Amino acid sequence: MSEARITLGKQGEDLAAHHLIKLGFSILARNYRQKIGEIDIIARDGNCLVFVEVKTRKTLRFGQPFEAVTTKKQAQLTRVALDYLNRNKLLDQPARFDVISILLPDKGKVAIEHIPNCFESVSGW
Repeated sequence: MSEARITLGKQGEDLAAHHLIKLGFSILARNYRQKIGEIDIIARDGNCLVFVEVKTRKTLRFGQPFEAVTTKKQAQLTRVALDYLNRNKLLDQPARFDVISILLPDKGKVAIEHIPNCFESVSGW
């Protein structure tokens, strides 16, 4: 991945974390990595654990950022979230998957779209 894409992704994740904090979420982890994949942000919204995928783009040339959260990506996020829940003995906690879609153009206004409960666990936990 190019340095520019890494920087863009980091900017998007920083904006997303700030957005969640403004909404009253508590950030528990960022860039939770395991061999099977990564979750950008893990947060708590009241009593609910929230696994957040952040997608950031500079243009709409390839569609909305959230459109990149494919079924394959959802399955990967589900596996990593289940790993987190198991490791932290949190399987009894309510949990959901949110997507934060960020359009970060070189010029113009930043657009942040937060889609709560964007998809169900692919494994059906």
